[in-house]
Amino acid sequence: MAREDNRRGNRRDRDETPEFADRLVAINRVSKTVKGGKRFGFAALVVVGDQKGRVGFGKGKAKEVPEAIRKATEAAKRGMIRVQLREGRTLHHDMEGRHGAGRVVMRTAPEGTGIIAGGPMRAVFEMLGIKDVVSKSIGSQNPYNMIRATIDGLKKEQSPRSVAQRRGKKVADILPKREDAPDASAQVAEEA
Repeated sequence: MAREDNRRGNRRDRDETPEFADRLVAINRVSKTVKGGKRFGFAALVVVGDQKGRVGFGKGKAKEVPEAIRKATEAAKRGMIRVQLREGRTLHHDMEGRHGAGRVVMRTAPEGTGIIAGGPMRAVFEMLGIKDVVSKSIGSQNPYNMIRATIDGLKKEQSPRSVAQRRGKKVADILPKREDAPDASAQVAEEA
């Protein structure tokens, strides 16, 4: 009895962490035909994130829907990844992710663009905390493959700071020079 109370207490402590938001992406009912009729089970796909650069997904299977969702949420929390965001709102560079027949393309976007993405990909970006991104799913429309391809692409992302550190250079040497800044000599010529 004491052990049961202890487990219940630990579970309560673990579930009270409000820093994670979760999104149910897909629920699937499967049936098994047995001698007496059909037995139904449920599979749930959940995306979890802190909306500050961490995201994970998980799947759970059970005889009841709430139990399947709980299992999926726990699996998602165990398998989280961290993604570096530019200005806390978009990706650092364009990238492509693949998993099986699923292929996704993700592109960085200017401020105010919003999340342009389809169902399962949108859930990943919202839980990650991305505000501006343009993405396209090419290939499989299966939500499991789409999410895995999205996570695969996000794992490939590298911030300029990490690239500079790996190459032993400064961040300014890595980033391209901005062309929109007017040249000082051009301003002097215009004034004359």
